[in-house]
Amino acid sequence: MAVDAAFETPSPPFYSPSSHFSPQRHFYLAVDRHQFKMETLMDLLGVAGGRPGLPMVVCCSSRDELDAVISAVGNVPYISLASLYTDLAEADRSLILEHFRQATMRWNPELSAQSAVDNESVKDEQKSHMIVATDACLPLLASGESPIAARVLINYELPTKKETYIRRMTTCLAADGIVINMVVGGEVVTLKSLEESSNLVIAEMPIHISEIL
Repeated sequence: MAVDAAFETPSPPFYSPSSHFSPQRHFYLAVDRHQFKMETLMDLLGVAGGRPGLPMVVCCSSRDELDAVISAVGNVPYISLASLYTDLAEADRSLILEHFRQATMRWNPELSAQSAVDNESVKDEQKSHMIVATDACLPLLASGESPIAARVLINYELPTKKETYIRRMTTCLAADGIVINMVVGGEVVTLKSLEESSNLVIAEMPIHISEIL
């Protein structure tokens, strides 16, 4: 699915009395084949990443996929990139999380919407901020780490369990944030199962996606 350079106004958010994530919005982005998945992610980041200061988290289930995402995104000039993985030094991990939390506090959606980013020459303060993490390395709330409250959470690899989906939201997503699930082929069945078991509505992301950020 090609990603257009404009975000459209989404459907009204789903409100559930049993859900703590009511203001959040959930979408899925269909990908025809696995070999097109990275290209689709890069198209998506070409739209979302061009919003100055936008805080994003990309979740992967495996270290191999994390490394692949880091390799693909590493040279994108308008994204400030960091990653969380199992053998990362604790001091480096704390610094990455703190810098990202500061970025979430600085981000202003109104200024972001009005600003145009020159992708060829972007100042550090204009870059969007992105963390790529595996499930094993998400913020540990039980150990006292705070959530990182990204505006956009991209599930590059769709979790198979409700508990993993909810943990990604709880640790990584702002109260009014947006979840984009990348879904390949047969994963539609998994998506529907997650939707039903989590009591959420996961809508298809529109081609023109201009105002969901």
